[in-house]
Amino acid sequence: MEGLLREYQQRIETVLDHWLQPPTTHPASLHQAMRYSAMDGGKRIRPILVYATAKALGVPLSCVDGPACAVELIHVYSLIHDDLPAMDNDDLRRGRPTCHKAFDEATAILAGDAMQALAFQILVTDPEMTEDPKVRLRMMEILARASGSRGMAGGQAIDLASVGQQIDLVQLEDMHIHKTGALIRASVLLGALSLVEIDEVRLEKLDRYAKCIGLAFQIRDDILDVESDTETLGKPQGSDMAQNKPTYPALIGMEASKQRARELVDDALESISPLGPDADLLRFVARYIVERIH
Repeated sequence: MEGLLREYQQRIETVLDHWLQPPTTHPASLHQAMRYSAMDGGKRIRPILVYATAKALGVPLSCVDGPACAVELIHVYSLIHDDLPAMDNDDLRRGRPTCHKAFDEATAILAGDAMQALAFQILVTDPEMTEDPKVRLRMMEILARASGSRGMAGGQAIDLASVGQQIDLVQLEDMHIHKTGALIRASVLLGALSLVEIDEVRLEKLDRYAKCIGLAFQIRDDILDVESDTETLGKPQGSDMAQNKPTYPALIGMEASKQRARELVDDALESISPLGPDADLLRFVARYIVERIH
């Protein structure tokens, strides 16, 4: 499975390279900033989930290259903006200076804006995707909802408002379901909808899987912020604690946080049990999420 994971990571690098403008394209500094942030590696969990879902349903990977690229561009744009001084004010991302440090704040903001726009351009124009306009529109709706005020942007707003505040577990989970979970859920749904004739039962099971691993992913992030180090993480270790952000370990303790993540993964695996061996990569990704070290 690790070999397949690397194969999909390499595949999305190629797809990103195809859709992003060359660094010499006018205005050069903007396109260089977009490539700097999008082509710097990373786990590529979200596009991998698009590919793994397509594989589980027997959909050719070429049909989901567009959705996989779109969801990764949205993710990268969110990282650029989250790192800004007005947001989390981070200097490192994936072991390198953040976009606003490598370029400047204005260029970083514009690079994020441009990647968000490119994501939806891809869903409209990619010739390899389904030709069904209703499916394309549904994909766009899902990605827009996951990115907006009821998804990722809303989660970041809740996160910023929660700094230094006492919140309970329900409020913490609500924040993470929006900030991290929404885009992970969208990744799986975009892969699932690439099978135009997918039935609602399978769609609901995959959606449940995605909800569970999305929350488990953020819990693991909270754990790593305490247990890991800056070199391994590729970003400042302990930044959540330094900014007095609410986290799972701070709220319920380390062992309870790890147990909650394991329970969520068990629920996710149960949800996709009817899909058989074709869904083995989805199972591998779910386990990877609670075992990863960065």
